[in-house]
Amino acid sequence: MSGAGDREYVMDDATKDRIDAMGYEEMLRLWRNAAVGHPMFMGDTGSYFSKRMAEKRDEAGDGAAVSASKSVGWDSQ
Repeated sequence: MSGAGDREYVMDDATKDRIDAMGYEEMLRLWRNAAVGHPMFMGDTGSYFSKRMAEKRDEAGDGAAVSASKSVGWDSQ
């Protein structure tokens, strides 16, 4: 169901550029530590973020992805 509030989750060019510029580890850090409802994970932005994060993980390869995961850890901020 769409509503007027959905507009706040439509991705703009600046947000797309920010996501494209992020490295895999930076994306993973945000993914693990951001609060529930963070705008980067909502609506069109969230779909694009998830897609790009998966692509960057694949590009990095298994070893780099494991290293990034260990570096980020699971500690809350």
